[in-house]
Amino acid sequence: MPYLHTPIEALSGVGPTRKAAYNKMGVYTVEDLLCHFPRAYEHRGDIRALAESRDDAYKTGKARMATLLTVSTEPRVSRVKGRMTVLKFRAFDESGTCDITFFNQEFLRNTFTVGGVFRFYGRVESVGKDRYAMTAPAYEPFVESRPLPPLYAVYPLTEGISNKMISEHIRQSLAATSLVEDPLPESVRAAEGLCTLGYALREIHAPSDFGSLHTAKRRLAFDEFFRFALGLGTAGRTAGVKGAPVCRVSDGVMQDFLNALPYALTGAQTRALSDLRRDLASDTAMNRMIVGDVGCGKTVCAAAAMYVAVKSGRQAALMAPTGILAAQHAADLLPLFERLGIRGALLTGHTPAAQKRKIYAALASSDPAQRLDVVIGTQALLSEGVAFAAPGLVVTDEQHRFGVNQRATLSEKNRNAHLLVMSATPIPRTLALVMYGDLEVSRIDEMPPGRQRVDTFVVDESYRARLNAFIRKNVEAGGQVYVVCPAVEEAEEDEDTALIPISADFGGEQTAMALVKREPDLPMKAAVQYAAELQERLPDLKIAFVHGKMKPAEKDKVMTAFAGGDIQVLVSTTVIEVGVNVPNACLMLVENAERFGLSQLHQLRGRVGRGTRKSYCVLIRNGGGETARARLEVMRTTYDGYAIAEKDLAQRGPGDFLAPADGAGIRQSGGFRLAENCSDTELMNHAFQHAREMLADDPELAGYPELRRTVEQMYARSGNILN
Repeated sequence: MPYLHTPIEALSGVGPTRKAAYNKMGVYTVEDLLCHFPRAYEHRGDIRALAESRDDAYKTGKARMATLLTVSTEPRVSRVKGRMTVLKFRAFDESGTCDITFFNQEFLRNTFTVGGVFRFYGRVESVGKDRYAMTAPAYEPFVESRPLPPLYAVYPLTEGISNKMISEHIRQSLAATSLVEDPLPESVRAAEGLCTLGYALREIHAPSDFGSLHTAKRRLAFDEFFRFALGLGTAGRTAGVKGAPVCRVSDGVMQDFLNALPYALTGAQTRALSDLRRDLASDTAMNRMIVGDVGCGKTVCAAAAMYVAVKSGRQAALMAPTGILAAQHAADLLPLFERLGIRGALLTGHTPAAQKRKIYAALASSDPAQRLDVVIGTQALLSEGVAFAAPGLVVTDEQHRFGVNQRATLSEKNRNAHLLVMSATPIPRTLALVMYGDLEVSRIDEMPPGRQRVDTFVVDESYRARLNAFIRKNVEAGGQVYVVCPAVEEAEEDEDTALIPISADFGGEQTAMALVKREPDLPMKAAVQYAAELQERLPDLKIAFVHGKMKPAEKDKVMTAFAGGDIQVLVSTTVIEVGVNVPNACLMLVENAERFGLSQLHQLRGRVGRGTRKSYCVLIRNGGGETARARLEVMRTTYDGYAIAEKDLAQRGPGDFLAPADGAGIRQSGGFRLAENCSDTELMNHAFQHAREMLADDPELAGYPELRRTVEQMYARSGNILN
């Protein structure tokens, strides 16, 4: 029997090549393999007669179906094209006969004996009256006294690892589940009515039925929420402690800052600034987040807080997730600070080495006359050479874009400093409380005067020619265009319309059956291919693409060119959700809009309408059924980010807030697998509440060593380390 920490190569059939392929997927041990959950399930328990392949759901020949057939002829083998062999035989049910073909599997000759009954699963093609054909179907011998499992797991794969192979290795590994030490305290498990971890692992891979799968998925999703909450609490346990520097200025000094602005603050900004001044004036470390739509004026409030800290004799740092966003903040804020007599600098990975050394020295200087007051940067602020002489305030922009270890490192360099977080994702109050615990929230729910509304439309593929013409019209008028795609590169067309996704909440077999017949989606648009196709259709326009898998320098180069007007149309993934401010951008097209969360769509829409040009957002729907239509109608008619966020939470659960597309988001900090798409908000609330109670009694999790190990392991998957 393999043990959990047994190396993956100890399993039968795993040699050096397959070991390398498994390692590529992050699978190094039996435990890793058991935590490599299915991405979907084939519903092989939904047995259909051959004739049903003519129904609408199957007649295209692309959907797979399960059918119970009796072998009626001896298999015959013939040789074609050199060494290729073809094995054929015939099988039947009460509705017709089926010719079944396998290639290069001569050994199956003795498997399919006349009179044998098998469950076949694959694509059924109609070839005549009551005549059908299947090529290389999956098969299982049927014995009436031994029912076959209804669900067959389909796994995320990589080159060199087939689904059949990984299924066999997981079958070998499932024996180890009897040795699993359940890290979840029994009191928590009992309070939430959760199954044991061993049961959950067995049923997630080989579910007995839909109810068992639901039970397993609920337990494993709870574990992910729970570990994520414990990790956040462990990494951020220094927040809100006594001993922070008191940063207080008079109303007159504050007025100097306000007078230096070219505009007056809105009422919402004024209220947020009052919150910040009150927190900064305390010796308890501020732990506050400013949330509001793109363009609502969060940054100027952060700048005001930085001003208060510096005027109180302290230093302030602002960390942004990308070099181009850091440069944008520096371009906006450093001239303002300079007019107010405050010394500042920009520190990114592109800063020349000699300049970096000067910045390091100025930040660490004990002489206030030589000291650098403000630094704006990227993760370069976490470099070993960065040390602050008088830390006062740390501001992070889009905190969820940083890993836990990054946030902890910045806090360590600024121990006891006040913390301010900015987020353009309007987070529902209930979710903010769960995710951030005692972090105070200031909402800016008022837009500055003159900010125009972005007209929003929902269309389908039939509008393609008109969309191309609309792109040209806006560019010829001097504007710029974003086109957002959900994928980086084109994947093979998903023909598995009978797959049941792992994220489905199974309330019973009827629910699952409805999913099997869901509306097939059209191919998913991909940024790289789409940019090439668009360039062919609009050859005179300057078109480029950008996505999260590009190197930072390449990405920044493209974004800088777009910001400078050298690129007219930018095709992108959601990497531009948080990006450079381009006031000239006036049109946002979102392909496969049904695949995005409402909050993401609202973020993307906020990328346009930032200047004086009339702006538009067009959501292109390529499937998704009535649910997608209803969701996109919310976007078409609603412009309040908080109202959209609340509806998104109600419709999709917390997953869209925790794991945005293109690999960004909190998922990077927690390695979510099942919880990412969990729609059970109550389950998440309970997991976070239990985590808070546990950390209140045992902040270091010293009494729960196995739980501590699993928390560290979860964060380490994405390069995050807990202190």
